[in-house]
Amino acid sequence: MLTDLKQTQQKYGGANTIIDNWLAERQDLLVKYCHLIQQGSALPQAEEVVEFCQVLVDYLSAGHFEIFDDIVSKCEKNGGESKALAHDLLPKITSSTDLALNFNDTYTSVVDDSVWKSFDEDLAKLGQALEDRFEYEDQLIHNLYTKHTETA
Repeated sequence: MLTDLKQTQQKYGGANTIIDNWLAERQDLLVKYCHLIQQGSALPQAEEVVEFCQVLVDYLSAGHFEIFDDIVSKCEKNGGESKALAHDLLPKITSSTDLALNFNDTYTSVVDDSVWKSFDEDLAKLGQALEDRFEYEDQLIHNLYTKHTETA
């Protein structure tokens, strides 16, 4: 995922400050995710999970409340094919948002230690959902810059 991010940053970096900042947030999210994964069978400290979840929610919020609306409106304004792509990808992105928010809700307010039994499995599912999401987001970014460069 980090390699894909670096490629996206190299390909589209510098063209749009909002996208650049969003990709930097993605990098921070991925670094924190990798840190949690690398702990192996040991459970992370609750503070580490809360910090990861804060970055996760910030990233999701930036996408849904800033980036996607902007990209979709540019796609709708500038081409039917782009509009169709955006409308195809957004529901797929939204499903990962739901999973991520459930992860956040589960692990930022743990009241029962038994919840931690499924942490590794839930983190792995979240990682797969994020990987898929990043691929969809990159498709939107690619479409924006290859077909609508003058409006990006």
